[in-house]
Parts: sequence; C-alpha cells; structure tokens
Amino acid sequence: MKYSLRQLTTSIEQIPLFLYLIKWILICSIIGILVGSASAFFLWSLDWATQWRENNLWIIALLPFGGLLIGLMYHYWGTEVVKGNNQLLEEFHHPKKIIPFKMAPLVLFGTIATHLFGGSAGREGTAVQMGGAIADVFTRWFRLKNRDRKTILVIGVSAGFASVFGTPLAGAIFALEVMVLGRIRYEALLPSFLAASIANYTCHSWEVGHTIYTIPFTPEITPSNILWTVFCGILFGLTALVFSKSTHFWSQSFKNKISYPPLRPVLGGVIIALSIYLMGNTRYIGLGIPIIEAAFNSPMNSYDFLLKLLFTSFTLGAGFKGGEVTPLFFIGATLGNILVWFVPLPMALLAGMGFVAVFSGATNTPIACTFMGIELFGSESGLYIGIACVVAYLFSGHNGIYGSQIIGSPKHLLYGRKKGKSLGEN
Repeated sequence: MKYSLRQLTTSIEQIPLFLYLIKWILICSIIGILVGSASAFFLWSLDWATQWRENNLWIIALLPFGGLLIGLMYHYWGTEVVKGNNQLLEEFHHPKKIIPFKMAPLVLFGTIATHLFGGSAGREGTAVQMGGAIADVFTRWFRLKNRDRKTILVIGVSAGFASVFGTPLAGAIFALEVMVLGRIRYEALLPSFLAASIANYTCHSWEVGHTIYTIPFTPEITPSNILWTVFCGILFGLTALVFSKSTHFWSQSFKNKISYPPLRPVLGGVIIALSIYLMGNTRYIGLGIPIIEAAFNSPMNSYDFLLKLLFTSFTLGAGFKGGEVTPLFFIGATLGNILVWFVPLPMALLAGMGFVAVFSGATNTPIACTFMGIELFGSESGLYIGIACVVAYLFSGHNGIYGSQIIGSPKHLLYGRKKGKSLGEN
C-alpha cells in the first residue's frame, strides 16, 4: 500500500517536529541577533548617559526640558505605541495589528533621555519593547499566521529580557510566564529558549558586560529559616503591591490634572529636580546599581527602599520612559538589607531574596524570578530565593505593573471570579 508524502510525515512524529525545529532556529537566530545587538547598544548608551550625568550634575536642572522632549515625541509620533509593555500583552491576547517598529527607537531615545536628565527608571521595559517591535516585523515579512504571531511576541520579550540582564533562563521563562498570570505558554517553549540564548550570546559578543552579584554564604535549610524566609516574602510582596499601586496612582493623577500629555513630564521633571536639589544627592535617580551592589555587603539607610519606590513610581507615572525592574531590584535589595536588623539570615542572602522577590510580586512571574536568582547568585541559595519569590507573588495580590496582564489562574480559589480579567479591571 502506497503512502503519500503527507501521510508519511504525519505518521512519523519526529519529521514535523524536526521541520518545526528548523523553522524556529532560523527565525530565532535572526531575531536573537538583532535584539541582542539592540540591547548591547542600549546598555552602552545607558552607561554613557549615566556617567555623563554623574560628571555633569547641572543637567538635572534640565529634567523638565527632557520631560517635554519625551512628551512631545510620544504625543506627535508615538500615540500608537505609548502603552509600552502593556501593548505587547494586549496584542498577544487580542491581535489587531503589527506592533509599529517605531516603538523601538522611541522607547530607546525616551529611556536614554530619562536617565541622562536624572529621572529614576529602569531598563527592562525598554529592552522588552525593542524586542517586541523588532520581532513583530517578521510576522509580516515571513507571512506568519496568528498562532505563530503569538510565538513571535514571546520571542521578542524573551530576547530583550535575556540580553539586557544576562539571564537567558529567566528571560525565556519570563516571556512564557508574564503573558497570562498563573499560566505558562508551553507552545512557545522552544522558540523562547532559543531566542533568549542567542540574544544573550549576541549581547556578550559585543563585549557588553552585566553586573555580577554574589551571595558568599547560604545557611543550612532549617524550619526556622524557612519561616523567616516566608515572613520576608510577605514583606517583599506587600512592597511590590505598594509599588504597583503607586505607579498607577501617579499616572492617573497626572492624567486627571493635566489634559495635555506633553506637559505631564514637565511638571514631574520640575518636582523631581527640586527634590534632588533639596536632598543634595543623586542616590535615588537612574538605575542605582552602585547602591544595589552595596546592599549585599554594607548597611543601608532604613528609608532607601521607600525613597527609591517614590522616585521611580513618580517618574514613570509622570510620563518618563524606562523600565521598572532595576528600580525594583534596588527596592528589594535595600529592603532585604535592613531586615538583617531582626531576621537571623545573612545580609547578602536577604538582599538577594529581596532583589528578585519584589520583582516577582510586581510582575507576577515567580518561576522566572526564581531562575533569575539562581542565575545571578548561584544554586546554593535557590530554595530561599524560590520560597521568597512565590510568597511575594501571592501577597502582592491581583495587582502588578502590567495592567493588561490577564488572570489565567487566580492566586486563591476565593477569587475565581477574577479569572479571564485583566489586572487593570480589578
């Protein structure tokens, strides 16, 4: 009995799987190289902007002018992409049109300007948006179907996150986990891991390094240590909740008070610049990486995490551009640092737990954050990191920095009615 070619390929399961593998290796290689290169340029530019600002602090006085530039740019050229990361999530759930490529240069320029003039913001949002915009171009070029377009968006997020932080495992899982709260998109598993690894390798090939953090000592796992970790996780989750609520509060307040969008970051810039002048230091602006590094081995001020939370939520709420994740690292690490006053765990471990757990609570991605902790700090602290991330995820509630995130699995059976709704609808 003769078989057609189609019958033969479908009867042997590995043949279509092999073709699937070849297809996504090709696509992920192209996207990974492009996104990894874009992240390398972004990180280099961000470092330049930070160094220049710290050597020329007078430029902070021009923060309102920088805010006006960003506001005008998005008002006249970027209304289609102003939603940022939330737009990627919305297109994933309800595909309407290809993400405009201009999202990439607009968010790149906006983020560099925010940091150059003295705003408090991060870099994850920028890398993810650049990745999504670059990746979605290939939906049209390769004439991909709608089901493949969802995978393309996952690839863009994965490549951007992995390359900007140097954490390919966390980047791959973050892209799969962030789309739907409580669900992981297994159909995009292979492309996400391929894109993350290629983008990360590409970024390193450009000789752009990433910050190295260490936890030199991890204590033995005991019942009391687990309970202390749970306690810390609760605090980290509540802090993530406050950050998310604060960002949304400031954003809504500026929208209610100022109808003309370009003026919102101008007013915000005036207030931030005056605050920096009155404090007499730049500790709470920019990425804050030196403070994050110090939190692993030196005592911090009790109010560091609160002021960074306030500066970042206000900066982003006013309309400046950038991500939230690195400031969340700052907030979590400095909060963990001061918990050593009454929690009998090592300072570095507490800082590391806070570093990823506050991020976990704010993005609702506990698995990705656990892997990030393992990639950054080593597997020895993995169990502590994992417990802190999961507890923080639970206690941040059905809130987060991504209002368009859909609730696929509520955090408790009592909240089953929330299933299928976005966080913004809560």
